[in-house]
Amino acid sequence: MSRRKLVVYGAGAAGALVTAWALSADDRPGSWYKSTTVAAKSERRKRPLPSRTDQVKNLQAGHTYDVLIIGGGATGAGCALDATTRGLRTALVEADDFASGTSSRSTKLIHGGVRYLQKAIMQLDYEQYKMVKEALHERANMLEVAPHLTRPLPILLPVYKWWQVPYYWFGIKMYDLVAGDRNLKSSYYLSKKNTLELFPMLKSDNLCGGIVYYDGQQDDARMNLAIALTAARHGATIANHVSVVKLHKTDGKLSGARVRDELTGKEWDVKAKSIINATGPFTDSIRKMDDQTIKDICCPSSGVHIVLPGYYSPEHMGLLDPATSDGRVIFFLPWLKGTIAGTTDMPCQVTHNPKPTEDEILFILTEVKNYLNPDVEVRRGDVLSAWSGIRPLVSDPNKPDTQSLARNHIVHVSPSGLVTIAGGKWTTYRAMASEAVDAAIESCNLKPLYKECQTDGFLIEGAHGWTPTMYIRLVQDFGLEMEVAQHLAKSYGDRAFAVAKMAAMTGKRWPIIGKKIHPEFPYIDAEIRYGVREYACTAVDMIARRLRLAFLNVQAAAEALPAVIEIMAEELKWNEAEKQKQTKIAADFLANEMGQMVNRASRDKIPINLNKEEIQTYIKRFQIIDKDRKGFVSINDIRRSLKSMGVKPSDDEISAILSEIDVTYHGQLEIQDYLQNYGEDVTGEQLHEILREIDTNMNGQVELDEYLQMMSAIKSGHVAYSRFARMAELEEEHHEKETLKKKITVERSGGGL
Repeated sequence: MSRRKLVVYGAGAAGALVTAWALSADDRPGSWYKSTTVAAKSERRKRPLPSRTDQVKNLQAGHTYDVLIIGGGATGAGCALDATTRGLRTALVEADDFASGTSSRSTKLIHGGVRYLQKAIMQLDYEQYKMVKEALHERANMLEVAPHLTRPLPILLPVYKWWQVPYYWFGIKMYDLVAGDRNLKSSYYLSKKNTLELFPMLKSDNLCGGIVYYDGQQDDARMNLAIALTAARHGATIANHVSVVKLHKTDGKLSGARVRDELTGKEWDVKAKSIINATGPFTDSIRKMDDQTIKDICCPSSGVHIVLPGYYSPEHMGLLDPATSDGRVIFFLPWLKGTIAGTTDMPCQVTHNPKPTEDEILFILTEVKNYLNPDVEVRRGDVLSAWSGIRPLVSDPNKPDTQSLARNHIVHVSPSGLVTIAGGKWTTYRAMASEAVDAAIESCNLKPLYKECQTDGFLIEGAHGWTPTMYIRLVQDFGLEMEVAQHLAKSYGDRAFAVAKMAAMTGKRWPIIGKKIHPEFPYIDAEIRYGVREYACTAVDMIARRLRLAFLNVQAAAEALPAVIEIMAEELKWNEAEKQKQTKIAADFLANEMGQMVNRASRDKIPINLNKEEIQTYIKRFQIIDKDRKGFVSINDIRRSLKSMGVKPSDDEISAILSEIDVTYHGQLEIQDYLQNYGEDVTGEQLHEILREIDTNMNGQVELDEYLQMMSAIKSGHVAYSRFARMAELEEEHHEKETLKKKITVERSGGGL
């Protein structure tokens, strides 16, 4: 009998023995929580954070750095923190923004890898086991060193076949066992009844129960940024929007690099004793700067995620299915009041601007639908944002056979001394960084103050003074709205007080400070000003990574964009030309990389599926607004219609719509005509949203076919709600009332009543 069969039978027998206990122990928490043994260390650095201008000046000063790191993702930032805390003179450059690539587009999970453990047991693969063991240690470390940005998250595995109960239960208990004293909380079995109590939107047909286990969850972009900021606080020179254009060599060994500031176009040389390539999917482009003859080792794969409304999952529990219709893992997880669902795994080309596709979005929606009960209608129109992240899967150049992909990360040192760290996953960023710095020290004979890694248990930016109830002090001391205070505490940790001090007065009795940049989200004006100090240089840096608005709701991000740009313009002294440039770049980013365009294209493909009576009703409503029978509704028609319903704007609202509408419609709507005809009778925000949701060809006009398509989309569930449709309905009611009044007046004047 083969070893594999022995393991399978052994696992089955063990599972059978403990199943009775599992069932009898249904839902008992037992010892759910065991504190981790990672020892948090490091005092809060009071060193002011250097500005980006100062950081660039340091790079230009002619210093010879011990380590130059290329790439500002999780691994690159981890390398910077590791190297600088060992006492090495460290520099890091990132061509775009910190976490602008894969590191901001992850699943947001901090996990050891349940499926890897399954393979390790089934295939008796010790390497897989070591990988899981390392990841579980790093999971505990991340939760310890960044408690404000991370949290334990229970994840449900629904079970629909009785034989799977002992199988899954045994596997998850092994996951707990491997974690040892770094286990977050113990896994447990749930009966069908209690499973549905905790996850009421789950499909109940044939449900046997569920297994709940714990992993971690994080705000990935802000975690990445916090690691980079911690490195800067401890002496590292870091600069985003600075790219490497050439590597320099002296006697065949790397001695520095030619870099370019992407914001100004200026180029200069940076001298370094060692260079670490931590560029993720772009690993091969840097390797070929070192040696044009090498073969590619990166095999990029696209992972698409979508964001759905929060009601798709409980606020404090996620769901995972390890075996979908085509063998991929599917999950939906609560995150920042929304629900993340994913993911796909498709070969792709390496690009700086990966885009989600309609097929990938529909695949995720179809799989999600399989697990939700009929009361939850999974609608295409509920997709609030969608994004694609490129997984940098790699083959190991250290081995003669480079055809198979490495299961874990790889560290490779070229003959010239280029240290490449690639592969791996978010959770193990610190361990990967440690290995890369070790390789740089050894290959380049560096002399660090501390030879061993110092970052295990090393608190990162915001963690030192954070407590779970810190937000209460923000409410009491500053007069912030509670939801805003909770958000600031979770995003900035003990630096939230510095953010609050920059908040503007609201002019209201409550909250006293903190003007929201969008009414549906807790982001406030002060975060934009503070974000500039956190090296945000562009509008995309702000809406995507300092704030997570673009990832949560692409439409809301577009609506908040003008306010964001106005504040950034004040901080960075942008002129009108730069403001327009930033607006266009951000609008393109939202349209292409955050799913706005694919959402619109999906709606446009919907056939007009209305019966004759419905079409006549909607044409009537449309014509009530289109009083001149032009066949389209202009901005002035909407203005008059809203005026008839008594809507009045403020001066600020008028100014806001005037400043943003030309950019929104790419010059299709003439501002001069708008200024001449705009009256004080419509809220700018309402007008902006109404036109945005229905004007599919972006010409500043709404044609009849666009209106009918919108109504058909609402009927079919592809669009959840339409302000324009509601406005037309109210206008019809208003029109009927006015018609009735006139009729009564005529009848009275003629003695009819």
